[in-house]
Parts: sequence; C-alpha cells; structure tokens
Amino acid sequence: MSFEYTLHKECSESRARLGEFSTPHGKIDTPIFMPVGTKATVKAMTPHELEELGAQIILSNTYHLYLRPGSELIAEAGGLHKFMNWERPILTDSGGFQVFSLSDMREIEEEGVEFRSHLDGSKHFISPEKSIEIQMDLGADIIMAFDECPPYPAEKEYVQESLELTTRWAERCKERHNREDQALFGIVQGGMHRDLREQSAEEITALDFPGYALGGLSVGEPKDLMKEVLSYAPQLLPKDKPRYLMGVGTPEDLFNGVLNGIDMFDSVFPTRVARNGAVFTSAGRITIRNATFKRQFTPLDPECDCYVCSNYTRAYIRHLLKRDEILGLRLTTYHNLYFLSELMAQIRKAIRQDRLMVYREEFYRKYGLEL
Repeated sequence: MSFEYTLHKECSESRARLGEFSTPHGKIDTPIFMPVGTKATVKAMTPHELEELGAQIILSNTYHLYLRPGSELIAEAGGLHKFMNWERPILTDSGGFQVFSLSDMREIEEEGVEFRSHLDGSKHFISPEKSIEIQMDLGADIIMAFDECPPYPAEKEYVQESLELTTRWAERCKERHNREDQALFGIVQGGMHRDLREQSAEEITALDFPGYALGGLSVGEPKDLMKEVLSYAPQLLPKDKPRYLMGVGTPEDLFNGVLNGIDMFDSVFPTRVARNGAVFTSAGRITIRNATFKRQFTPLDPECDCYVCSNYTRAYIRHLLKRDEILGLRLTTYHNLYFLSELMAQIRKAIRQDRLMVYREEFYRKYGLEL
C-alpha cells in the first residue's frame, strides 16, 4: 500500500506548506486539524456529523483502547474503522504520552514501561513492540512509534537520555511493524534544547519513516518557548514528508504551527472546552454559560454557517447547558470542530492564493489576538 505526501505549494511569505497525504482510506489535505476520538469516539459526535463538518481524519488513543475494550476485540470486529463506523483515515498515537503522564504509577526501563491502569490499578507492561502490536490490531492508517515524552521542566541530561531511548525504541518499532496498509511515523524529542532537537531529528529521520511528529511540546511549557522550538524544529524534518505537531488546538497555535511548516495537528482542547460551554467565534472565544447570553437570540457566531449557527441561538444553547441537557454539549462540540475545520480550509485557501499573512492579520484583528 502506497503512502504518498505531495507538496503542492510553499508560501512565499512564510514556511507554510500546502500538501496532500494519501492513505488507504482517503486523501488528507494539509495543513489539517484532526479531532480527537480518544476511546473510538469523538465525544458527543456521530461519524456522519464529523464528515458533515469537514473532518478528514480523526485520532484515537492506543492506551485507552488497549485497556478497554481491548485491541483483540477491535481486531475481531474488523479493525477500528469498522468498529466505530468511520470510513475516512484514522491516526492512533502510541500510548506513550498517556503512560508517561502516570508519573507516580509507572516505571521506565530499557525494555519498556510497567504501569498501573488508571481504571482499576491493574499492572500492565508496554514495550515498543507491544505498542506496535496493539496499533496493528487497531488498524489505523497512521500509527506512531512508542516514545518517551519528558516532562517540562526537566534536566537537560535527562532529556538527552530520554531522546536516545526514544531512538532505540523507534528502531524496535520499525522492526516489529509489518502492515503495509499502515504508515508508521517517528517522533522527534529533545525538549526545549536546540542541540538535542537537532540530535533527535538526525537520529529519527535516519530511520526513514513516511512521516514525522514533534513530541514534547504543549506539555506545560510557556508559549514563547514552544514558539522558539517551532521556529527551527520543523525545518530539521524532511521536506517531502508530512510534519505533525502533537497536542495543539487553539487558533493561534494552529497559525503559528502552519507558518513554521507544520502539516498536521490534534488536540482535545476544542471538544473539552465545548463541554464546559466555551465556543470559538470570529470575534474570539466566549463562554456561552454566562448570564450575558441569556437573551441573545442570535447564532453562536453570526459569521458562521455551520448547522448549529444556522438553526440555534445563544440563548437556547445556554438554556440547554444550564439545564445539563446533552444536546447543549453536542451543539457546542459540533460548532467548535466546524470552526477549526473551516479555519484550516481557509488557511489552505490563503496559502494557495498567496495571501496567508493577510488572512492571518484579518483573523487576528477580529479574534482579538496580537500579531
């Protein structure tokens, strides 16, 4: 099975790229934002609704699906696509970030990681090989190498040892992986240190994966530090393969990543804040639960043409949320995902028309962001 990245155009005013990545379940236009369906579902959304709002690819979580319902059961069902009735591409992460976030419930060694389940405290062990076996069972189009994601802050010596372990694990992941209908991406670590990022990129790209991710960002570091790393790290990766920034999902972070040459993004942020009543609008983010919206019989965003904004008012959606009605969460989630899908579509259009910087200025001015 052929996985091919096609670079259609490079922005003349930035490092932004317009491209396309072919997978067995369809082509992905890049740059792209991927909604997160941690447990084989994007919370509150049906697959039909995700297609309707423009989602081209979704992400699911290896760690959570390994614990429940189990990767063997999903394989028995015909793989993740059939299990969840999603016909478009899927990316699964390696489970590494979730395992390493259990800092007081896991132990790292050369062979892999022993950890206790956050569900029932049961002991488990995931090695690079085990992570790949789980992901082969799941059958996603794009899968990720098992890596160690160092926390922020961390001593430089630890970050270096961590990235070298990640390289050794990446080699083992590649050796174990044998499904031709899956693209295995490598992950570059190195924390906030340029020399370590350069070392990691050199080691991981030498393994010749079909795509690469920047890990270890959006882990609590100041925004300025993330921007600093993004100013050079994407350029350490091959030009002819997709570049993925893990765990980023605010409009300003998406713009910053695109301008520095990132092609793929994911984050639980837009769906998580939606369930708390926060929605994106062209004039900035608002919290629809607030009393100020009680008598506003206008759309969430007057400039948005999504299903929600075409049919419901701020006052009604606020009522639903205040009364803990499930429909309220569904409507805010739908709108937020549509907003980011449309934002990425407009970014792709702006790159194609050589007006990305103009579009960013217009968006930032209305949204209330500083350039």
